[in-house]
Amino acid sequence: MDFNKALDFYKQQRRKIIAQNYVGFVSSWDMETEAKENSILAESEQMAVLSELSYTLTTDPNFEQAVNVLWQNKDKLDEVLCHEVEVLQKDIQETKKIPMEEMSAYSVLSSQAYPIYVRAKTEGNFELFRPYLEKIVEFAKKQVVWLDGELHGYDILLDKYEPHYTQTQYDKFFDVLKQRLVPFVKQVTQQKPIVPAWATASYDVAKQKEFCEYLRDVLCFDKSRGIMKESEHPFTTSFGTEDVRITNHYYENNLVSSIFSVIHETGHALYEQQCDKALNSTLSGGGASLGMHESQSRFYENMIGRSKAFWAVHYGKLQQTFPTLQSVSLDEFVDYINLAERSFVRTEADELTYSLHIMLRYELEKELIEGDLKVCDLPKRWNEKFFDFFGMTPPNDQLGVLQDVHWANGSFGYFPTYALGSAISAQLYHHMQKDFDVEQSLQSGNTKAINEWLKEHVHKFGSSKYPDEILQYAIGEDFDPTYYVDYLINKYTK
Repeated sequence: MDFNKALDFYKQQRRKIIAQNYVGFVSSWDMETEAKENSILAESEQMAVLSELSYTLTTDPNFEQAVNVLWQNKDKLDEVLCHEVEVLQKDIQETKKIPMEEMSAYSVLSSQAYPIYVRAKTEGNFELFRPYLEKIVEFAKKQVVWLDGELHGYDILLDKYEPHYTQTQYDKFFDVLKQRLVPFVKQVTQQKPIVPAWATASYDVAKQKEFCEYLRDVLCFDKSRGIMKESEHPFTTSFGTEDVRITNHYYENNLVSSIFSVIHETGHALYEQQCDKALNSTLSGGGASLGMHESQSRFYENMIGRSKAFWAVHYGKLQQTFPTLQSVSLDEFVDYINLAERSFVRTEADELTYSLHIMLRYELEKELIEGDLKVCDLPKRWNEKFFDFFGMTPPNDQLGVLQDVHWANGSFGYFPTYALGSAISAQLYHHMQKDFDVEQSLQSGNTKAINEWLKEHVHKFGSSKYPDEILQYAIGEDFDPTYYVDYLINKYTK
């Protein structure tokens, strides 16, 4: 196959893969937002067929040959296609090592596991979910065996979510947090803060939805290119820059939860909407990695959404929406949304204690994948580790081992990217502040100036570069966790 034929075949096959990805995108969205439990169970067989079709497209010998020919002639490729082909070479080889029948069976399993997980969480019944999780962990361990090569063990799963990051890099990062941040957290959170009565008062869910729509406008989310619905666990998904969807979850007695969920998820969504539209016809659209993606959501949620400068402009609207808050001053509100306390639920955790939740999951995953920890012992081990980190024990599995959906999806290796993203967000904020006064820009009533800076420095590249390359382009230096630790210590010392 000569270069021109290889390029033509590659583009034809890529169109099919993109179309296949679209079907998966719509089906997954439906399962997590609209479909009922029995519907999901019935549709899982169709997902298996889609999984087989995707496998066949990726492992097509002609496609592999075309990719190899393009790589041998990479000097003729533009920068985007060159990176895409490099990534695909690895993807093809890894996919070929996994038996198609195993991939198909796992697709059925993961589809069936989600509604069972939701029911188990709602009921606080780990035993209901345990048989599914055992099979999911078994598949993760098989992957580690199948894909053993340059990387080994848990590192194989970590690399799926954050290229170039293995236990070596994460251990160094977490060691910095353990040495400097953990003692500080224990000092700051010695006494449980007093939660004001207004924080747990009743807030009409319809009004919460109304205010969350207002916040999406403040963050300049283009509603002509996306929607927001509800799910058990808030998330963001997209198909290119033109179809970006987010979800939220509303609690009548926890107004702050939906507010910061929508800010967080809109941060993800802005990343997707602000990628270069030319990447929509390639396999290089979307965020560069989960860590880089999380840096955007945590940036908007914490650096912007928890700042007094932000609420100085928008607190009046919140008070107007919820008259209960008329007697609560701006300073009282800002103090509350920045309270640091030891809490059970990761998604509700303050930014100071958040990374402790991630380190706990990171250590448990290592024990599950490389150690002797069995799924049946996971709730007990969770509670033991949680006590080590936080000095308290979850009262039930709903607030403990069942609180996150990630393991139901087989996403082992995903959690560390949350802490990495949080740290990168502090580094980006530090350098953004050099270019313009970030808090001053919020007086405009929206985040347009912030969005533009992130678009130019991070978003526009999509996944056409590795995340560490994008960070180097954006700020001229490699990842450095000291920005994150300094930011947190400075903030919570005040």
